[in-house]
Amino acid sequence: MGVDSVQWNLEQWAEGYEWLEEGDEWSRWWGDTDAMWLAVLQPRIAPFVPTGTVLEIAPGFGRWTHYLKDLADRLVVVDLAPRCIEHCRERFAGSAHLEYHVNDGTSLAMVADDSVDLAFSMDSLVHADATVLERYLEQLATKLGPDGVGFFHHSNLGAYARDLARARRRSGRARARLVARGRLPHPQAFRDPGMSAERFADLCDRFGLACIGQETISWSGGAMMTDALSLFTRTGSRWDRPNRRLANPGFVDEAERMRSLWSASSFDHDGDTTDPTR
Repeated sequence: MGVDSVQWNLEQWAEGYEWLEEGDEWSRWWGDTDAMWLAVLQPRIAPFVPTGTVLEIAPGFGRWTHYLKDLADRLVVVDLAPRCIEHCRERFAGSAHLEYHVNDGTSLAMVADDSVDLAFSMDSLVHADATVLERYLEQLATKLGPDGVGFFHHSNLGAYARDLARARRRSGRARARLVARGRLPHPQAFRDPGMSAERFADLCDRFGLACIGQETISWSGGAMMTDALSLFTRTGSRWDRPNRRLANPGFVDEAERMRSLWSASSFDHDGDTTDPTR
């Protein structure tokens, strides 16, 4: 990614992507979306939900909105792609407590100050560059309620600058083997090389937020921890504490166990690990 990530994301999700399974196709490596929610997201946000107002940034076609709507008195969804917001509006038409907004890829002007109990974004802002994360964090410093928290999935590729340069000099099978072994990051993983867990924590500090937990994780494209899950709150909130950072290189292995053994889709008799009902 780079300085044009807002435009890239708009073109990709508003025009270029077919959304054949409403985004559930990205959960296949966990077996299905239910498995990924239960194994990845529910445990990590459990202390903060159910709650009053949840803000979901970049919901796409509502892959996680489907679960968040049952954990909030009010759910505000914001996306830069009008197509995504319109689909969510239709998909969740029976849920009167949802509110929908199209933004410019960085603005939260439609969200009132001191109103958000949980700000959430998963598998979306990981495709944004550092300037986008910076802009959102600057606004959330006032949009979060006094005890509000945020949970963001974002790039950690910036922690591997030298390795990324090495990966770009290699090609073909040799690079693929090194990526699979966790020796090199995937150079075409659509992660911003300028964003990292450390930089995210620094941005929180700059805007008066406290980064209180970070998990660097591997992803489906390889075993190197190119992604991060970061938890933050307003400084002085009841959730405030010194940052706790954990490296989880086994995230990919965890996904494989869930996909092959524990997910509902692992019981498909034809051997297909995808869920045919989605």
